[in-house]
Amino acid sequence: MKIQEKSRKSTRAIVKGDTVGKRVYVALSGGVDSSVSATLLQKEGYEVTGVFIKVWQPDFLPCSWEAEKRDAMRVSAHLGIPFLVWDFEKEYKKFVADYMIREYRAGRTPNPDVMCNKEVKFGAFFRRAMNQGADFVATGHYARKRERKTKNEKRKTFELLSATDLDKDQSYFLWTLGQEQLSKTFFPIGGFKKSKVRALAKKFKLPVAEKKDSQGLCFVGKLDMKDFLTHFITEKEGSVLNESGEQIGTHRGAYFYTLGERHGFTIAKKGADDTPYYIVAKDLTHNTITVAHRVKDTLVCARKEVQISQVNFCTGVAPSLSKTYTAQVRYHGESYRCRLHTPDDKNFSLYFEKSVMVDAGQSVALYDGDECVGGGVVEGQKIESSK
Repeated sequence: MKIQEKSRKSTRAIVKGDTVGKRVYVALSGGVDSSVSATLLQKEGYEVTGVFIKVWQPDFLPCSWEAEKRDAMRVSAHLGIPFLVWDFEKEYKKFVADYMIREYRAGRTPNPDVMCNKEVKFGAFFRRAMNQGADFVATGHYARKRERKTKNEKRKTFELLSATDLDKDQSYFLWTLGQEQLSKTFFPIGGFKKSKVRALAKKFKLPVAEKKDSQGLCFVGKLDMKDFLTHFITEKEGSVLNESGEQIGTHRGAYFYTLGERHGFTIAKKGADDTPYYIVAKDLTHNTITVAHRVKDTLVCARKEVQISQVNFCTGVAPSLSKTYTAQVRYHGESYRCRLHTPDDKNFSLYFEKSVMVDAGQSVALYDGDECVGGGVVEGQKIESSK
């Protein structure tokens, strides 16, 4: 009996079909999730190749990729599968790191993990795997896919779904995927709880079974974003203002902050209300940020309508405009009920049922139940830079 058949039918991670001779290139990061993914595929009968993706890392951060590569190599040796190292430093630097720095410098709040998935994992890695004869690729993402059951379509259509373990769900980062990627991608652990994945790693005696989960920026790891950005954007102390325009503290530079943030600035003038302050506005021209204890509908950052650009719909077809969807504007953030509107085929707006704190540049993923139908990048009023 196949491994997935031992779990509930709804948690099957791999599509049915003849696996003999089918080649799968697995993005092996050296962590537990991708290692279990490779093992499950091998046990299903696929010809698995492990690929470690080497990306750009700045000189001022500790080098972590060599240790991760060794762990990925150990897993491959344990499974007896081929192991490759593919260098995508240039792609990562251009499409992830430079993009992130450029967006922050423009006063926007980018999501580098979304771009990493789009341009590196399901861009450069996906294309090279296909060019080298892979039938599929696989990753350790906590997400699922499902074949849409329709009688009239001549080709199969695949939907992107949230993971069974909602605490680990990563579908938010995958809204840029289309049918080309989904039709040839496996998410082997998307139907399992994290505890089950850990248990499988021990059962399979994987050398990384006890390894802690990685956190932080895609591939680079945990870092303080403001400290990272100061190597590329000059710090410039500015004023923290309250809603009345009074200076009550200082910050390191308006470029480094995002609406809704409540850390990284200093409040010198405190009142009787000691509840946290949230950033509700920022002015790059005058290098100020405005904070408040709560978000009011009248504030700039609390919006019921947002325009989105770089829109992608995973099935290739725009969803119905008559339905109510839910949207996430932050990873593991609150889900907001909304409706989709489009005045033409290229411009889209989301209308929220209640005001949402959102900043320009943030990714928004759109859901219909557990299906991630797509997403886009939030646009806002143009902010004039003082540089």
